[in-house]
Amino acid sequence: MSGRHRSFQIGNPKTKFYLPIYKPLYLLQTMFIEMTIKDFGARVESVWEGMRPMTKKMLVGVLQASVENLPAAKVQKFSYDAHADWELSRLLSALDEQTKDSEVKKDEEKLSEIKKLADTCASVLQTQTESAEIFIQLAERLLQRNDFNKLDRLADLLSERFSVGEIAEIVRQSEMAQIRALAYEALTVMSVPSLLPLLDDSLYFEIIRNVLEQQAFEFDNADAQQVLEQIEFDEINDE
Repeated sequence: MSGRHRSFQIGNPKTKFYLPIYKPLYLLQTMFIEMTIKDFGARVESVWEGMRPMTKKMLVGVLQASVENLPAAKVQKFSYDAHADWELSRLLSALDEQTKDSEVKKDEEKLSEIKKLADTCASVLQTQTESAEIFIQLAERLLQRNDFNKLDRLADLLSERFSVGEIAEIVRQSEMAQIRALAYEALTVMSVPSLLPLLDDSLYFEIIRNVLEQQAFEFDNADAQQVLEQIEFDEINDE
């Protein structure tokens, strides 16, 4: 081949560019995103540029796995931390905001690319986050889409992964009754001992008291009834 490398076109005709086929798919995906992200609006580009390389690499890896339909066992493992949570949440917000732009809506291909990247961010967050704020973000997104099946699967994660404190924080922060109801439902299946520490925090006292009342009166939970009696006794003595 006299030292020449074949190449192929990637991207839409307006922003097409060519990449040599000998490059690893990860590099192709990274270069593709770096080029196309500039077409997604100033805020998206700014958020992307502020992300750490490790978070970008993780996101590209997930995109690569989805394109190749790789089984879970073959998907490359990436480290994940609270900062990655924050980075992906910011990128998701910027991408979702851009899908509402009137000019973007006129370009079906660009809109599709933005939605795909946004859905990838949401997918990673759903599998990793333990944050009340991000749960609310994901839940609101699904409610806007009327995707109640995915909302049910998201709600299942509360009792599986989230701490009692984070679930109570969802109740405290969310302005949507549907989301607060999901959090309350998750709290009602928590053990009474796991709920007790939050009674000492004024931010969560009424939330936990409501949960204990539901456990006591709807589920005949004797431990919850005993705690409520102690709360009432303490309130009488404090008067």
